[in-house]
Amino acid sequence: MQRFMVIERFRKNAMSAVYDRFEAHGRMLPAGLHYIDSWLSSEREVCYQLMETENPALFEQWITHWVDLVDFEIVPLDS
Repeated sequence: MQRFMVIERFRKNAMSAVYDRFEAHGRMLPAGLHYIDSWLSSEREVCYQLMETENPALFEQWITHWVDLVDFEIVPLDS
């Protein structure tokens, strides 16, 4: 299983919509993509999520649920 740091930058005035969608639908992760933990910047504009998967292509499937509200950077991590 490989770990990834997901850096989510909320688009301007989108934070409220992000949390509304999250409350209504959860993370909407596809099977095989696993959330570990997350941290929010003090400005509440960037969320850092630690995730893991054996199939990095699953990120594209997950991002489709959020791309209208969030810009993503997926960073592979060494063990």
